[in-house]
Amino acid sequence: MKRREAESIGQLIHKYLRQESLEGPLNERRLLDSWPQLMGPHIASYTKELYIRNQTLYVHLSSAVLRQELLMGKDLIIRKLNENVRAMVITNIIFS
Repeated sequence: MKRREAESIGQLIHKYLRQESLEGPLNERRLLDSWPQLMGPHIASYTKELYIRNQTLYVHLSSAVLRQELLMGKDLIIRKLNENVRAMVITNIIFS
């Protein structure tokens, strides 16, 4: 019996997650969890609900003024969130 090239535990977990189609939901959870850290406590305090459906992040805000400000920086927010997760999780954000 020959020994195969050893793989790190991280690589094995990554392969398993991809094989079992668990990588996508895990990345979505990471992205949702990173919202308060990336956006800051002020914006997080106005955020009422976050969820992802069909690569779109839905953000319910309690401030109309903040909604308009975030809408103007939507592309930058998408890029920052995806970079933080190191995967293309979302392609659009809808603020409501």
